[in-house]
Amino acid sequence: MAGSGFGEFLRVTNFGESHGPAIGCVLDGFPPGMALSEADIQPDLDRRRPGTSRHVTQRREADRVQILSGVFEGLTTGTPIALLIANTDQRSGDYANLLDTFRPGHADYTYWRKYGHRDPRGGGRSSARLTAPTVAAGAVARKWLREAHGTTVRAWLGALGEIEIPFEDDSLIDTNPFFAPNATLLPKMEEYMDALRKSGDSCGARIELRARGVPVGLGEPLYDKLDADIAWAMMGLNAVKGVEIGDGFGVVTQGGSVHGDELTPEGFMSNHAGGVLGGISTGQDLVVRLALKPTSSIRLPKASIDRAGRPVVLQTHGRHDPCVGIRAAPIAEALLALVLMDHALRLRAQCADVRHSLPPIAGRAPGSPAGP
Repeated sequence: MAGSGFGEFLRVTNFGESHGPAIGCVLDGFPPGMALSEADIQPDLDRRRPGTSRHVTQRREADRVQILSGVFEGLTTGTPIALLIANTDQRSGDYANLLDTFRPGHADYTYWRKYGHRDPRGGGRSSARLTAPTVAAGAVARKWLREAHGTTVRAWLGALGEIEIPFEDDSLIDTNPFFAPNATLLPKMEEYMDALRKSGDSCGARIELRARGVPVGLGEPLYDKLDADIAWAMMGLNAVKGVEIGDGFGVVTQGGSVHGDELTPEGFMSNHAGGVLGGISTGQDLVVRLALKPTSSIRLPKASIDRAGRPVVLQTHGRHDPCVGIRAAPIAEALLALVLMDHALRLRAQCADVRHSLPPIAGRAPGSPAGP
């Protein structure tokens, strides 16, 4: 199966299935000499793992990561870093009725039509369970970005279904199960999710991301634009149906007099472009938004067909997130970190001498807020 890896200088390959014995990834091209242990990776996996609140799937996975290679005496060696996560709480019987039928909104039908044979247990290879290795790999990249460039990546829930979530405080994001930067709306979100779960339905979400301390010069001017690679990576995240960079679709109603980010000796006066111009990072905050569709696995009956093309009515059982967007923030952070590190390594390889000869120029818009 093609399409299980991405990146150029930092290549990440993901393997496993939702109900197989284990899942994992391999990072190839990672620089030597960085201190790394499981303790550096586990906190990000703990943020993503299932069963952490009543609002997400109740599958109970410890998601304990094991480093199999690429580290000796506590330091990365420059050889491939293999990360393994065991699956310990599969309920394959929940999917016994899906071998010959197709869940609406899922990859079941297209997977079968493409490969002619599929593993229906938990979605197999197309399951969101496979985002755990992505988060593990992202944790390694985040540490390198932080130590090498002072770059940080943060994501939060900007909208839960019909509920818009205004940004209050960055420090609130990890204090609630929604990754919401807003304490005022927590009771409303809890009530909304409880009602959704009781009804058997699901909802979509919007995730907001900011990368701060991004080096100037990441990305290429044509096919490997930084924003293009970010959008490509984010569209590989389960349930994502839309990606915006900067003002996104808001640029449709803007004039050029508004959208063009003016420059002063102190830096940019605004950031409508979202930290990327001509496919290359400006040094400003990188601004990304994701739209995630409603969870397709719901208890309400929906029309489908079986492999013979006969009509059936299907109800999905098992343990599922009423809103997959709730746990998407750590995954989106990981994907963004991996893209940024890959481009940072490309920049270092191609332009290190040129960059050292240029005078420093302020890149961040004065007074950039912590949030949007």
